[in-house]
Amino acid sequence: MRDNGIRGRIALVTGAGGGIGASVVRALHAEGARVVATDIDPTALASLADELGDEVRAEIMDVRASAQVDGVVARIEHEWGPIDIGANVAGVLSNVLVTDTTDEEWQRVIDINAAGVFRVSRALAQVMEPRRRGVIITVSSNAAGIPRHAMAAYAASKAASTMFTRCLGLELAPVGIRCNIVAPGSTLTPMQTGMWADETGAARVIARSPETFKSGIPLGKLATPEDVADAVVFLASDRAAHITMADLYVDGGATLRA
Repeated sequence: MRDNGIRGRIALVTGAGGGIGASVVRALHAEGARVVATDIDPTALASLADELGDEVRAEIMDVRASAQVDGVVARIEHEWGPIDIGANVAGVLSNVLVTDTTDEEWQRVIDINAAGVFRVSRALAQVMEPRRRGVIITVSSNAAGIPRHAMAAYAASKAASTMFTRCLGLELAPVGIRCNIVAPGSTLTPMQTGMWADETGAARVIARSPETFKSGIPLGKLATPEDVADAVVFLASDRAAHITMADLYVDGGATLRA
């Protein structure tokens, strides 16, 4: 079997406490990576580390705090070794009309979803660049590329993180560091189900929502966190060795993207 270049590498994953983040940790671990799982929820991190064993290290880290981000990266580099894979998964949802969005809510969403990606990616780029190797992947959203009703703050934050990652990829390409984006659509996570009013929520998302100008999902199903994690693993692997600044939509065709 062809080696995909992940086994034995150190990967750092943000938002690892649940949903897509936890699935990314499991998928990288299954490929033989040594994974640093970061989140602000110590209980969820401890449970994940217990599940997966010694090759997964839990680190409390708030992506809103540069000092914490820089400190975790420096500690891992000193105690474990060079970080070769970074996955920006930490994120929050905001499902509020623009006219009802407060300054505080706007800042909260931007600070985590966009500025958090900046802080983590900057710290990783600073240690990867001298080694002239590494991969940084940002889990964004298909909302970055299509307007969504009552999701302006979320969509804007994801659009910012997407373009930031592509620009970073342009800067780092000359030293062989690849930066890519995975853009999920509706995914079966607590973040998604928290928006549903009743048990018909999944069916409504799949079918479409004319009242909010949202198309349905042509494949007729929601993504699973594992679907998204598999895309992250592919982009992290040597099988994507000539792919950088790409924006891979994992949404069952929901955006009907040209």
